[in-house]
Amino acid sequence: MTPAVRYRLVPHPDRPAGSVRSIHVDIVVSAGGVRLRYTVDGATQMVLPEAAEPKRTDELWMTTCFELFAQPEGEDAYVEFNFSPSRQWAAYAFDGHRAGMRDLPLDAPHVGSIAEADRFVLDVNFGAVALDLSAARLGATAIVEERDGTRSFWALGHAPGAPDFHNRDCFTARLSAPDAS
Repeated sequence: MTPAVRYRLVPHPDRPAGSVRSIHVDIVVSAGGVRLRYTVDGATQMVLPEAAEPKRTDELWMTTCFELFAQPEGEDAYVEFNFSPSRQWAAYAFDGHRAGMRDLPLDAPHVGSIAEADRFVLDVNFGAVALDLSAARLGATAIVEERDGTRSFWALGHAPGAPDFHNRDCFTARLSAPDAS
């Protein structure tokens, strides 16, 4: 298993956060799958969707949601994974920037969370995917809705203009190849 790699997300300059101070994600890729841990500091005002049956669900991004994008180097195609604090999830494949969207076959990931004092943690574990994440550009993102209606958009980087997590300018992370363990 590769060690966790930590990435710090930054809010979109046109959609600043209210009470949220920081978000980071730890990513671990192994031969058996992928583990993500999103940590939100300053989460006291964050809207958390009610716990629900862990199932594939569309439009999770309409409220607090955590995402991972992966695009093989040199290709237009990419995949998107969405994870909600409700335990619902989604996975999509695209042929190009927002083009050719379709469900990506994926076994249900385990999504769990811990809310404590001023911090919220979302843990996601899912099996191996048909994409070599070690040979991909990654984009870790989050949409945070707060009780006062503030919606902030967090990513590793942002393209100019309105928030667009599908823009390859947001796919700035790379991982080393996983160990065979």
